[in-house]
Amino acid sequence: MSAAPDAIAACAGIVERGDPARFRAVMAAPVAARAVLFPVHAFTLEVARAPHVTKEPMIAEMRLQWWRDALEEIADGQGPRRHEVVEPLAAAVGAEGARTLDAAVVARRGDIVGGEVVAADDLEGFLRGTAGVPLWVAARALGAPAEAEDALIGFGMAGGLARYFAAVPELASSGRAALPAGVDIPALARQARARLAAGAPWRARLGRTASAPMLEAWTAGPILRMAERDPDLVDRGGLALSPHRESWRLLRLAARSRWSAQAIS
Repeated sequence: MSAAPDAIAACAGIVERGDPARFRAVMAAPVAARAVLFPVHAFTLEVARAPHVTKEPMIAEMRLQWWRDALEEIADGQGPRRHEVVEPLAAAVGAEGARTLDAAVVARRGDIVGGEVVAADDLEGFLRGTAGVPLWVAARALGAPAEAEDALIGFGMAGGLARYFAAVPELASSGRAALPAGVDIPALARQARARLAAGAPWRARLGRTASAPMLEAWTAGPILRMAERDPDLVDRGGLALSPHRESWRLLRLAARSRWSAQAIS
């Protein structure tokens, strides 16, 4: 069962307002992929926002639990609760996808206590839940086979790290410790670029529709290279591409049916 066009449009509006870069990536993807991508991205945005709309930890926990309950209902085969994101999400990812997406909600629980990343393992788990798992669930819903799971989760984590690095100054300004003490930024960036390279061949193997979720990492390679060369850019807020370069890169990657490791990473 597919969601109604107006339900997809509502999710698209959430994504356009909350994450314009991801919105552009979805609009560059095949039309057939949008009924999956917009609900998944809208879900991740709503879950990311949940801990920050209140200063009361108990209320924040309740908001995240609401999403866990909604996913559990979908996973158990119950009719989805009436909600502008839950209903199209259920239609997009089904029971298996909903069960897997629980990790995306769990990963946000650290935000309730200030969002402080205190160890490298915390960051790894955070990136897996918030970036790797949603990308994999979307790709799976669009036809990706089970054997692509590890590569696509790693690919998503790499894109998530690039976005996270770019957001560090904003996180710091809100009083949150975004990175583990003494973290080796170049090493993290190299590892992430290796994950991009490992995932790149799946573009051709999956085809444009099933690989469409991978487009969200279109700026990750250059940003990670900048962080690797000059780690101070992370704290200074210098990790950004020019609008022209961003647009050119998205159009180039969207047009190619296969990606080389060098092109993506």
